[in-house]
Amino acid sequence: MPDQGGSRQNVSFPSNGRTAHGYLARPPQGIGPGLVVVQEWWGLTSHVADMADRFAAEGFTVLAPDLFGGATTHDRAEAARLKRELPVERAVEDLSGAVGFLLSLDGVVGDAVGAVGFCMGGGFALMLAARAGDGVAAVVPFYGLPSDPDFDYRGLTAHVLGHFGELDGSIPMAAADEAAIRIGEATDVRPEIHFYPAGHAFMNDENLLGTYDPLQARIAWRRTLTFLWGHLG
Repeated sequence: MPDQGGSRQNVSFPSNGRTAHGYLARPPQGIGPGLVVVQEWWGLTSHVADMADRFAAEGFTVLAPDLFGGATTHDRAEAARLKRELPVERAVEDLSGAVGFLLSLDGVVGDAVGAVGFCMGGGFALMLAARAGDGVAAVVPFYGLPSDPDFDYRGLTAHVLGHFGELDGSIPMAAADEAAIRIGEATDVRPEIHFYPAGHAFMNDENLLGTYDPLQARIAWRRTLTFLWGHLG
């Protein structure tokens, strides 16, 4: 079913000759590192905006790009269709545009940003880091990897923190381990990977898949904040 709240777009930014849109959340103090938050396959929903707000409250200037152009859903079949029809290269271009837009904003400190992605967005966050090179200093995929298991990670220089569920039927632990090995072989990066006694999307408190785990979500959240501040602060 469509998300009755709709997309949470509130800003536009240039992306490879076109205009992209997203949700921008600023920290209370008005200054801080930039952070790109990459949506799940549900779209730029209220949950994604809430995650952006949470990161902003912790001191980051956050941009969550709208990769589906305003479409949102709470229906799994519709979400799968939206993901399937999303041009991968265009999505990475929009995310790259988000990096440039953040770095152009007054109040964003540093010459690199962080990227955090959930599910589909976890894979895109890693792809963005490989594309952006030194423009992304820290990347945190939550239970998400590039759809291509042979993705070329050369170009990635960001520190990597990965969160995956031991009970996740869509991303086996072996797949996360293999991705970490491939990153290490292709780059000088040694990813930090954590596995949790939880299923897929254990961070999503809307609990659309029935897998939200408050305890594991809190643990992953604290690790993520420590990691981001360690490499962006």
